[in-house]
Amino acid sequence: MCIRQRVAVILAAAALCGCQAIGADTERPARIVDADDASRAALQAAVNEALGREVRLANNALTDSSLLVIEISPPQSLDKPLPTGRDMTKPLRFQLLKSGSDCVLVNMQDDSRQVLADTRCEPE
Repeated sequence: MCIRQRVAVILAAAALCGCQAIGADTERPARIVDADDASRAALQAAVNEALGREVRLANNALTDSSLLVIEISPPQSLDKPLPTGRDMTKPLRFQLLKSGSDCVLVNMQDDSRQVLADTRCEPE
């Protein structure tokens, strides 16, 4: 193969990769803007549903970053402390994405997604 043919193949491959990257970039990490009671309730409900239990979230959850990390501590007492002194369970992670006009919460453990109603977000 001559040099011109190699260059043509490389340029064609680069062009195809560029087209795929543009199409795949429709979802971007985002953060909640103008958080209010309705958006906090939507986030709280989505996280509770994903975890199958009720957790307490801060009022500013997902307003500074697209990542939400939740550490679930097992019940313990002075009679039954954790053997290692701390919980080594992997924390649960969620990411907020802007997908078109929707704010989508992604559970990073199983890639399940929930659209957050009454929530406005912008890309990071």
